[in-house]
Amino acid sequence: MRADHDLVKKQLNIVKGQLEGISKMVDNDEYCIDISNQLLASISLLRKINQIVISAHLQGCVKEAKSEKELEDKLAEIDYVLNRALR
Repeated sequence: MRADHDLVKKQLNIVKGQLEGISKMVDNDEYCIDISNQLLASISLLRKINQIVISAHLQGCVKEAKSEKELEDKLAEIDYVLNRALR
């Protein structure tokens, strides 16, 4: 992985904490909209982390492809991931 490991881990730990909090909210039978808002916040942060990883991949792995075939394969991977992310 080419992304800043410390940054990605820090952000993932935040999401982990959010999910633990959401789980407690469910256990405590809290208001649905409050739970939904927390879920949306977690999803937003996961999207941000994914953007960091994909950007690093473009700046590293794709940019440094050693052949036309390798570049085409890397671009096809990016296309697949972006299509999944945009669903």
